[in-house]
Amino acid sequence: MIVVTGSAGFISSCLISKLNEQGITDLVLVDDFSNDEKEKNYINKKYKSLVNRENISDFLEKNKSEIEFIFHLGARTDTTEFNKIIFDKLNLNYSKIIWHFCTENNIPLVYASSAATYGMGELGYDDNHEVIPKLKPLNPYGESKNNFDKWVLEQNETPPFWAGLKFFNVYGPNEYHKGRMASVVFHAFNQINKTGEMKLFESHHPDYKNGEQKRDFVYVKDVTEVCWFLYKNQNHSGIYNLGSGKARTFLDLAKGVFKAMGKEENISFIPTPIDIRDKYQYFTEANMNKLKAIGYDKEFTKLEVGINDYVNNYLSLNKIY
Repeated sequence: MIVVTGSAGFISSCLISKLNEQGITDLVLVDDFSNDEKEKNYINKKYKSLVNRENISDFLEKNKSEIEFIFHLGARTDTTEFNKIIFDKLNLNYSKIIWHFCTENNIPLVYASSAATYGMGELGYDDNHEVIPKLKPLNPYGESKNNFDKWVLEQNETPPFWAGLKFFNVYGPNEYHKGRMASVVFHAFNQINKTGEMKLFESHHPDYKNGEQKRDFVYVKDVTEVCWFLYKNQNHSGIYNLGSGKARTFLDLAKGVFKAMGKEENISFIPTPIDIRDKYQYFTEANMNKLKAIGYDKEFTKLEVGINDYVNNYLSLNKIY
């Protein structure tokens, strides 16, 4: 039995599809299933049972002899939320419960960290453990993720295998429910469909022209491939970056969406909202050498290829992965 938290959400629901494709259906899906809009993310998947996240401790204790592996990808991911209590409960303390359970019962664990832990990137984007205590995230979400990473590295007792994954800018199917937090690809598709144009944020940094801000965009199917690799190769515990390893501009992204939609480019610029301007990242790029060094050798999907798959096989068909 494999337990997947956050299973009504974006990345976890895609991981469940990946596991189903590999013939794995003995899955327990954990989440807050009260949002009916997210039901389509899991309703047609093959799984054993649904467990409300509030009941996770009881479920784990009653079923510990059957659990083979836990993917803990559930989290509060809203970077505009500033209530630290929410993040302490859902991202930090909830994760500690799962870590302790896996440690006590000898169960491997993969959990979701975030590139938001890197803050403005003052210390670069290298996933070596020595840097983690020095990182300065820009918001409570990033702080909660880094606080758990730091706590993990202080533990003398650990699961038999564990991996924390610092997700960079993930995009792809099943993210329609995320609102403002959905990927720029998702927003571009909908904006172009509605208005025929795409508005990107202006640059307020002298080193970057408008639209040339760069991010490491990683396709969600690549994320699920890495999760599958770690499930099959439980040899090297640690915290790993998970991006494409290649920073691309927002102009590249917007042009890719127009091309995938078969529409003429129409791109303009608007001021970056004041509430996020002083915390805006102008460059992120995952150093992927550490993951490659433990044997992950698949190529990451080129941005234009991922956009084309997402737009034409999911967004334009209103389809779930």
